[in-house]
Amino acid sequence: MSLPEKRDSDSAHSPSSDEKKLGVEAGGFETHGHGDLGPDPDAGLSEEEKAKIDRKLLWKLDLRLIPWLCLLYLISFLDRTNIGNARLIGLEDSLNITGGQYNAALSLFFVSYSLSEPLTNILLKRLRPSIFIPAIMVAWGIVMTTMGLVHNFSGLMAARFFLGLAEAGLFPGINYYLSCWYRRDEFGIRAAIFFSAAAVSGSFGGLLAAAIGNMDGVGGKRGWSWIFILEGLATVLIGIASFWMVFDFPDEATFLSDVDRQRVIRRLKADQQSSAEHEEFQMSYFWASVKDWKTWLYAVIYMGCDGPLYAFSLFLPTIINGLGYKSTEAQLLSVPPYAAAAILTITIGYIADRTRQRGLCNMGVSILGIIGFAMLLSAKSPGVQYAGTFLGALGIYPCISNTITWVSNNTEGVYKRGVTMGFVIGWGNLNGVVSSNIYLKRDQKSGYRTGHGIVFSYLVLFLLGGSALQYVLLRRENKRRREGGLDHLTVGKTEKEIEAMGDVRPNFIYTL
Repeated sequence: MSLPEKRDSDSAHSPSSDEKKLGVEAGGFETHGHGDLGPDPDAGLSEEEKAKIDRKLLWKLDLRLIPWLCLLYLISFLDRTNIGNARLIGLEDSLNITGGQYNAALSLFFVSYSLSEPLTNILLKRLRPSIFIPAIMVAWGIVMTTMGLVHNFSGLMAARFFLGLAEAGLFPGINYYLSCWYRRDEFGIRAAIFFSAAAVSGSFGGLLAAAIGNMDGVGGKRGWSWIFILEGLATVLIGIASFWMVFDFPDEATFLSDVDRQRVIRRLKADQQSSAEHEEFQMSYFWASVKDWKTWLYAVIYMGCDGPLYAFSLFLPTIINGLGYKSTEAQLLSVPPYAAAAILTITIGYIADRTRQRGLCNMGVSILGIIGFAMLLSAKSPGVQYAGTFLGALGIYPCISNTITWVSNNTEGVYKRGVTMGFVIGWGNLNGVVSSNIYLKRDQKSGYRTGHGIVFSYLVLFLLGGSALQYVLLRRENKRRREGGLDHLTVGKTEKEIEAMGDVRPNFIYTL
């Protein structure tokens, strides 16, 4: 059968009749021959009325989904990185551990965290978000609380291992979950807002650690113990509340009326989202992800920003402390770079959604980080080096959410997308093992040149270089598809069979 017209997300086009019904503007994402959109609950209304209803629906989704999910990720990132704040107020001395043992505890978290991630999105889909996400939150909150009760290196290692295991499902799970609610040109800004919670947690974590540190001696516990205990108990309470605050996928979400549910599913179908359809898990979806070259190049790009992210977030207080500032000052001075990063993360999310140029956004932002770590490597003045931490944060944080959105935009199929995001995020987080071992105490006198040099290399080779290569390859593939180079793949197939091909089908045009 003949293929629908090839249309792409990186160039302007005239909206189809269905897009006009859904309020999609010229230059937005288009339906690639998705087929029947189902019954229109707003049939008979004017175009203006339909557009107004669509905006109201989108606002409703935002209010019910985004704020609570941001809170969950803020808590998650706070719980995995607060050990850097605890280090400044006596963790190593109390447990009688060396700098190498501290780094080993950081590394073990990333081992269990990363190895679990590829399968978590399958569990999320099968167990339902309203069960899976709250359950893992309660589990890691309990583990975090017990971290405040450990007395030796073995106890710390055990706690960090199980913390990684329990937290593994949240970040890939929520990104996958959001990608099943929003159109491709709406997802980026929301992923950016969600991930900006990580930067906010850096700011909030420094302030909170400075305050909780004053509880040193209360109940016979050191200040670092109280950081883990109080933040862990807060996580448990928020996890319990999440059983009522986290909703399932669009076709089962209880906060939507039947009519609104139809509207959500129609707008997803119009964007050619297979998340609008029911799909049973098959191993073929897993292997489709494994065999896709984009999966592995995205993994390289993501390691280019995720490795530096963990190096930065785990060691920023230590880096600032090494510039000559005292413990409390170092905690407080870690706040402004995170705040700046949160603002730029949301800004880049907005720009990338509007321009559909996610690769170029990655490349441009990465240059800020490269300049920042070049300043940390070369400058001697504490003031210049502190300015370098600002540029470092600005060059790392926006690329995390932008890369995840880029992956989601270019991976079609409910389970394939989930597995791909699990692989990409899991590989990126596995580089936390590297990040945990590059800022060593013995390098403090040299200004942590080894750590800064490795982060600099990650940014240049993997983030900037990988993004540039992916951009060129996707552009070439789009050209090939527009010229009909893959049309033979659909010969003899029905429309439903063509649709089942996902992003492999010839009329699927990649976001650059």
